[in-house]
Amino acid sequence: MRRGKTRKAGRSETHPRERLSREEGTIIKDWGGRLPIALIYPNTYYLGMSNLGIQAIYRLLNRHDKIVAERAFWERENREKKSATLSLESQRPLADFAALAFSVSYELDYLNIVPILKASGLPIYATDRDERHPVVIAGGPCITANPTPLAPFFDCLCIGEAEPILPALLPVLREKIGDKREELLQALASLPGVYVPRYSRTPVVRQWATDLDDFPVTSTVLTPDTELGNLYLIEVERGCNRGCRFCLVGTAFRPMRCRSLDKLIEQAAQGLKYRKRLGLVGPAVSDHPHLEELLVRLRQMGAELSVSSLRMDNLSDKVLGEIAQGGARTLTFAPEAGAERLRRVIKKGLSEDDILDTIGRAAGLGIKQLKLYFMIGLPTETEADIEEMIRLTLKGKTILDKRQSGTRLTLNIAPFVPKAGTPFQWLPVAPPKTLNHRLSLLKNSLSPKGIKLKCESPAWSQVQGVLARGDAGVTGVLAEMEDLSLAGWRRAAEKCHLDIDFYAHQRWDESQKLPWAMIDPGAKVTHLESELKKALA
Repeated sequence: MRRGKTRKAGRSETHPRERLSREEGTIIKDWGGRLPIALIYPNTYYLGMSNLGIQAIYRLLNRHDKIVAERAFWERENREKKSATLSLESQRPLADFAALAFSVSYELDYLNIVPILKASGLPIYATDRDERHPVVIAGGPCITANPTPLAPFFDCLCIGEAEPILPALLPVLREKIGDKREELLQALASLPGVYVPRYSRTPVVRQWATDLDDFPVTSTVLTPDTELGNLYLIEVERGCNRGCRFCLVGTAFRPMRCRSLDKLIEQAAQGLKYRKRLGLVGPAVSDHPHLEELLVRLRQMGAELSVSSLRMDNLSDKVLGEIAQGGARTLTFAPEAGAERLRRVIKKGLSEDDILDTIGRAAGLGIKQLKLYFMIGLPTETEADIEEMIRLTLKGKTILDKRQSGTRLTLNIAPFVPKAGTPFQWLPVAPPKTLNHRLSLLKNSLSPKGIKLKCESPAWSQVQGVLARGDAGVTGVLAEMEDLSLAGWRRAAEKCHLDIDFYAHQRWDESQKLPWAMIDPGAKVTHLESELKKALA
């Protein structure tokens, strides 16, 4: 049964009954005769309910008559009080479920997984659990890239996309969930795309859906209690063929696949019953071959539009115009680096003319805010590259000022973190001292000019780098952390004698065995090595 909204937002957002009352599309099922699965997002409801991956898996699981899937989140109150999280739909403890399925999208969410298990009274290590306990599963892009730091906490990990994995996984869970844990794990280890640390022997091949039209991915549960609450989200495409050397999307979700125009129109018609604004989602939306026609037809249907990601080198005036006329007030672009030389190093494929021309055309359409995403600490970066970023940004600001459009310029700055399975996986994070100095240069030069900067923490980026390239040595630190803070991380790392410099700040030799060698992502190591050499040449 799908529930409709019965009350508008306005009262407490934290009480589950209040939160449920503001949702549209909640799926409530009786547990009788069904396998109960808790779908866990290891962060807040506010963040998790803007995640289309969670929405897609919630729909996929509940589409099965013999499965009941309920959501669970890790709120600030849970973290501060170390209190157990409960499922949202029925308010049951996690220990009541037959399986716990974690969806992990970001490395820093690793820090919440052990506390969730501890607060629920469950043994944190898979070897300490048996058939009396829920089966604990994980999936998501971080897991696909490098499951090793988290592997001891999970009975099995899903490598790749959920759509091709679940049809084989769910029957095994239903049939063997009461058997001896070893028998269940051995059965799971035989499935494509399922990594069982104790039993998987050969490289686990990443799974991916060949035809996205077979699996609609849209907003399933709509709620005002999240950042994108006024949008009905539609996945337009998945993956990216651009080949940026730093980017996990190009390997974890390859190849790029696009939904058909007819299916997108059909999904949009459904979405317009719930929201006026449609959010078109994907890592390379502007590369969809029929984007222009899609936008025209959505506008004819009366839709207001928001687009998650746009390239600056292939945007026609027609596409920009349709987005602007569709009510978009903010456009987001990712030049990534200010210097053209550095953009060639990372294989971004953007010229300065592309960037400045797009800024000018966007301002002329009445766009109120332009967000530009940059990275610092990229391979081969020097202080001169930071000066180039400043110069390029100020050029863009001059164009906006001349247009007198009132368009604001915002920069989001994130330190480079190497990702497993990418050409830059062997390279280090820049030292925090270097990153902080370069952030100071940017702030001192741009903030006085009225340009807003949002900067990710270099200290937390160091932690992220350790987690992204971590092995079993990092597992103990995650198990020992007593509070989610930098101080808590450092205490646990010191207690476990973790060499942070090795994981975060050393360049690794291409000949050494990598912690994620048990995963076959589909990209040959020789290709990654070749791309690395081209970048550094």
